[in-house]
Amino acid sequence: MCRSAVARLLCTAVLFLFPPVANAAGAKLDRSLRESVERGCAGTQSVIIRTTPGAREALRSALWSQGRRVTGEFPALDAIAAEVSCADLDALSSFGGTSSISGNASIEAHQVDAGQGARLAEARVAQSLQSNLLATLALKQQALGSLFSAAASVGVAVVDSGIEPGVDFGHRITAFYDFTNGDIRAAAPSDAHGHGTHIAGLVGSSYVGVAPNVRLIGLKVLDAQGQGTTDNVIRAIEFAIVNRQALGIKIVNLSLGHPIFESAATDPLVQAVEHAVREGLIVVVSAGNFGRNPQTGVVGYAGIASPGNAPSALTVGSVRTFDTVSREDDRIAAYSSRGPSWYDGFVKPDFVAPGDNLLSVAAAASTLRLAQERRGNAGSYMRLSGTSMAAGVATGVAALVLQAKPGLTPNAVKMVMQYSAIPVVDDEGIEADVLTQGAGAIGGGAIALARAIDPSQEIGEPWITSRVQPATTIAGEVYEWSQRVVWGMHIARGSGIIGEQRLAWSLNVVWGNNVVWGNRFDDDNVVWGNNVVWGNRFDDDNVVWGNNVVWGNRFDDDNVVWGNNIVWGNGLIGMRFDDDNVVWGNRFNDDNVVWGNLFDDDNVVWGNGSLLGSVVTLSRN
Repeated sequence: MCRSAVARLLCTAVLFLFPPVANAAGAKLDRSLRESVERGCAGTQSVIIRTTPGAREALRSALWSQGRRVTGEFPALDAIAAEVSCADLDALSSFGGTSSISGNASIEAHQVDAGQGARLAEARVAQSLQSNLLATLALKQQALGSLFSAAASVGVAVVDSGIEPGVDFGHRITAFYDFTNGDIRAAAPSDAHGHGTHIAGLVGSSYVGVAPNVRLIGLKVLDAQGQGTTDNVIRAIEFAIVNRQALGIKIVNLSLGHPIFESAATDPLVQAVEHAVREGLIVVVSAGNFGRNPQTGVVGYAGIASPGNAPSALTVGSVRTFDTVSREDDRIAAYSSRGPSWYDGFVKPDFVAPGDNLLSVAAAASTLRLAQERRGNAGSYMRLSGTSMAAGVATGVAALVLQAKPGLTPNAVKMVMQYSAIPVVDDEGIEADVLTQGAGAIGGGAIALARAIDPSQEIGEPWITSRVQPATTIAGEVYEWSQRVVWGMHIARGSGIIGEQRLAWSLNVVWGNNVVWGNRFDDDNVVWGNNVVWGNRFDDDNVVWGNNVVWGNRFDDDNVVWGNNIVWGNGLIGMRFDDDNVVWGNRFNDDNVVWGNLFDDDNVVWGNGSLLGSVVTLSRN
């Protein structure tokens, strides 16, 4: 600690402010920063420092006095964004006033280019093609009637690459702010990348959107390459919280993220999401596209991205509908990130939604539009795939749910969407496990259930005002709802779970925390693939399966025990494995898995394989 001259100066400046913590050097750094220090980093690091209550201003003064660049402050999170030297990291992590230090991670949009475009200029043609999506969601415009037009009172903040104005949005882009320069600037709507416009179209295009006539608030955080930084996304979320009443924001869409480098409890992006939910905003987040090994094509677990690991977020995985109305052929997309969340073992995603090869608005001359044009695809609309698109669809459904019953809290909206979801099966007719699909694939059943609820009832009082059939008819087939709520490490089932107003739906309750339900869970544990039962959270020290993603199809319960420790095969605790030693794609058992060393970074599915990515230089605001 404090080995270099500059680090000693910083130590001197803050020593009297923060009592040092014994043996704490490096312990408060997230994984990306720890690995950077271990590699012998030089120069500066862009970081987000969270402090203990009351210590933020003192730390800021100490940083400024030693010439460190403070690029932003987030009082609600007790956090400071700054550029510090590598030599400062150990010193900063050693003081009691520092809660955690996180790398200012690169943010990416969660889309996969499907390789298909749409030669469409006429909105009427696009609307006709989009009818299958609305039908499979049981959202026929003529049936919903006034619900679509009334949805204009719901404001959706799209935190993304921007929104390009056009006929699909009319005058419903009611505010637009640019955060890409490290500050907050009111600007004319635009989108150089194209991802945000595609998402906004799925949410609320007049012609191809799930919830036409919602108001759209564009919060631009991604550049023309679909890249951004964590601090700018946090800045946009905090802006949405502060201005939620002035701008009429009810829902925030985050179809983006970064790899998980630390527990949700210290991740500043996750904590920004949790803050938004506590303030009454519904936050819909994409799960990530890290469900499939790009070299082998094998599906894996534990690929959820941040902030999809935020307990109270509505985290969405992707379903392939094959552009049909029937749910019979629906399958979970291989790229869709599965749970559990890294470090904490949270059950994610919460549910899934159509997200594969979806038609939406193309931003003219944007990066994504031009990429498709080079392959001969042109027009005013284009198709993309990814959990980003699924989150856009889920955001539109959430807007309709909120319009059907404005008094529902974010937790209640999540409950409604989970309980009314329809289970998704594989090619063999076996229902996907909860870490793959959450509660199931969402749809119009959520609106029917929301309409039957009276949220004004007191805690413990019945709040279902009319009988609701727990099923949805799609293409002439009746699909029963999952009738389950995934709460923490448990699955709650049955009508008794949703029959009354509960503390669980309150604003001040973090999803998954212990609450008094008043009845038993039907299942005591979440079952992974009907083979592995996992219980309590697992600690970082006990997780030994590589950087982030566990590849393979099934785990036998004789070999894996989720809980306070992880047992691999013959009990080889503490050993790690790499691509050369693990037989990917087979069942994990003693006969066909050899545990070796840690995954190399090249074998981990994180998009471009980079853990840190580029950092945008910011100015202090």
